This record gives sequence, structure tokens and C-alpha cells, in this order.
Amino acid sequence: MLVFVIRRSLQALLVMFVMSILVFVGVYAIGNPIDILINPLADQIEREHAIAALGLDQSLWAQYVKFLGGALHGDLGRSFVHSTPALGLILERMPATLELAMAAMLIAIVLGIPLGLWAGLKPNSFAGRSIMAGSILGFSLPTFWVGLMLIMIFSVMLGWLPSNGRGPTKELFGVPVSFLSLEGWRHLILPAINLALFKLALLIRLTRAGTREALLQDYVKFARAKGLTNARVIGVHVLRNILIPIVTIIGLEFGSVIAFAIVTESVFAWPGMGKLLIDSINLLDRPVIVAYLLITVFMFIVINLLVDLLYSALDPRVRLADSRG
Repeated sequence: MLVFVIRRSLQALLVMFVMSILVFVGVYAIGNPIDILINPLADQIEREHAIAALGLDQSLWAQYVKFLGGALHGDLGRSFVHSTPALGLILERMPATLELAMAAMLIAIVLGIPLGLWAGLKPNSFAGRSIMAGSILGFSLPTFWVGLMLIMIFSVMLGWLPSNGRGPTKELFGVPVSFLSLEGWRHLILPAINLALFKLALLIRLTRAGTREALLQDYVKFARAKGLTNARVIGVHVLRNILIPIVTIIGLEFGSVIAFAIVTESVFAWPGMGKLLIDSINLLDRPVIVAYLLITVFMFIVINLLVDLLYSALDPRVRLADSRG
């Protein structure tokens, strides 16, 4: 296991290096932030001073080498707009995004796996067909439209829940979180449901397909022939085996929830990394954009590693193959 972790860590370093080149070149080669950040009435001398202050007077590769040297020391550059470290801005917004993503995945897991299992065990029942029809809606409806409908119904028409913001936060191990208060939950529910809808539909369909396939396997038929109760057959022989691909999907989808929470954060004015990214793109704040993308890549790498470790814990054959390798 230690050899596996070391090998994956070395691969992660290579991936981060390649991605840093692609992200930096892709972001810094587009647009001119000076046209946005500098007063249009500024003379040429003021523009040149601003360009030099931001380091934009150097060649693209010279800027990258400087960025790479700073990145090796934990410095991903300074924001053009806020004049503060870009990494600090991202980390300041990260707890809000992680809280929203975890709440969304919790909703998707708690509802998606049982509903998918139900639909797989009783595919021809009214409930099973209704669950599958609902999952199709989850795939089809645009996230921004669902968010607006949730705001219109629960905030405007019924007045039950707030439509924007994060609500009051409290410190938990030094991290500001909002789920420790009732008002924080009221602000969290709508964006979490909106973000969870697509993942919920995905888990329902994946669990349903895995259940239908597992019920046809010989080990399930043998378990029933031994006289095991239906609950034990489903809980031990069906659910345990279908959890292996589900865990992999959950891990990968959690990374995508973090990376693509931008729409939900924009609709509900949730003060997370996604909203910061949109604001930075509008202002061509290149260091913040690059820092966000690299941190997202790093989070994907870490999540994939944790998924692989959990996968090996669920399937002994993976541990055996890894030890032989």
C-alpha cells in the first residue's frame, strides 16, 4: 500500500506540473487585464508603470518560470484586483464551497442509493417507474433554471427560505461553517438541493442498474437457495457488491461538484470559490484564475487517491492485485 501511495504521489507531481503549464499559458495568453484595471484616461507612462508592476512586461515563459518558482514555495501569485495572495483568496472562499458540495453529495447519497435500490428491486412497480421518471428530470433540467424555480417557489411565493447568501457562520476547528445554526441551514438547503439534483439522478440510475445486474448473479441465487432472508441477501450480497462502482462514481462526482458549483453559487449568491472565479474572469484577474484551476486539479488528484484506497478496502481482489504488482 505504501508503494502504491508513493507511486501515485509521483504521478500527481507530474500531472500538476503539466497542468500548471497548460493552465498558465491558456489563461495568460488571453485578453489584456490592463484594459480593465487601468483608467481609460491614463497616459502611456501610467500604463507602462502598471504593466511593469503586474509583471506583464516580461515574456510569457519568463512569467511562467517566475510563477513556478513561487508555486514551489506555496505562492501562486498576487491578485491583480485585490493585491493580496491569490491562494489566500481561494482558501478564504473554500470552506463555503466545500460545505455546499458536502451537503449536496450527502443529499444525493442518502436519497439516491435507497431510491435506486428500490427501483432495481421493484422495476415494474408504480414507485419504481416513478423514481426512474424523476431521475430523467434530474438529468434534463438545467441547473440554473431549477435554481431560479426553487427561489421563486420557496423564497418568493412561500417565503420559507432565503434566496441568497450563506447566513451566519461559526468556527469549527478554526473553519467557518454555517450548518451549526438553524439560520445557516435555511440558507444552505436550497443551493444544496439545486446542486445535488444531477448527482441524485446519476446515483439512482447507477444503483438501479447495479441492483438489476447483481440479482442475476449466481452468488445471489445461491444465497437465496441457502434460505437467507431477503434483507440479508440485499444488504450483504447485493448492496456490498454494487457499492464498489458507486463509491468510485461518488468520489469522482464529489470533485466535479466542487469544480462545477459555479452556476449554483452564482444563482444563490453563495460566497464560494465558484463565485470568486466568475468575478475574476470578468476582471481578467489571472493569478486568481490560475490558482483556482490548479487547486481544483490538486483536489481531484487527492479525491481520486482516496477513492482508490477505499475501493481496495471494499474489494479484496484489488489489494491482492496491488500487492502482486
